[in-house]
Amino acid sequence: MLNALQVFTTVIVGLMVGVEFSVAFVINPILNALPDDSSQRGRSHGGRMLGAVMPVWYITSLALVAVWAIAGRDHHGTGLVVTAGALLILSVIMSILLLVPINNQGKTWTPDTRPDDWKKQMNRWDRFHYVRVVIIIAAFVLLVAALA
Repeated sequence: MLNALQVFTTVIVGLMVGVEFSVAFVINPILNALPDDSSQRGRSHGGRMLGAVMPVWYITSLALVAVWAIAGRDHHGTGLVVTAGALLILSVIMSILLLVPINNQGKTWTPDTRPDDWKKQMNRWDRFHYVRVVIIIAAFVLLVAALA
């Protein structure tokens, strides 16, 4: 049973990492290359769509890692799992304090209502997101190492 939990948790966290990596290095660069109205509309739509899904995914991932750490406390690799959980907690805190406030504004913008500095705000979100991606990649690597 523990093995199934470990694999399931690693897959869920890995998929989350893949989505966030894709946002950082594929989707946003594509949107940034579009004309301003299209770029801003795409980012607003992405903010609404992923803003609804990702909090559930982050919390679910964190909960699964916590269950793994507790259930496997006497097994090899538990320290790695606990460290991965701490990194996921950091990513959630970072999201709540830094990324969500920017996203909550950006997802409501239209070409007529966006502020003059909207690109600056999106670039700020991107920088925070790059850091978050590094953190969750590190958490994923630790989970994979705990499986080995």
